Amino acid sequence: MAETRYTKDHEYIRIEGDTGTVGISDYAQGQLGDVVFVELPEIGKALSKGGEAAVVESVKAASEVYAPVSGEVTAVNAELESAPGTVNEDPAGKGWFLKIKIADAAELDGLMNEAEYQNYVKTL
Repeated sequence: MAETRYTKDHEYIRIEGDTGTVGISDYAQGQLGDVVFVELPEIGKALSKGGEAAVVESVKAASEVYAPVSGEVTAVNAELESAPGTVNEDPAGKGWFLKIKIADAAELDGLMNEAEYQNYVKTL
């Protein structure tokens, strides 16, 4: 079973082997409101932990999506370009942004598990 970790900026990474699927949490999509545009990185782009990985725009604001770990983009969810609202409808499922080949698994250690993240969100 895939393990999911979270950042304090509300990105998630679902880990399967040395690949992670990155998106934003349900909390984040709720804060953004209706998503109207998603800008995805190029496949093959090298991302640094904490660096900009994608951009999501809603009726309220534009926000960066940060890379939870360093690595190389191996896939993007091109369906979001024509259906950005999928991020609101199913953020943890069909609303994923990109897949990344994890460069350093030790970077995952600083991320929150599901229970830790839910407790963190309660403090906001």
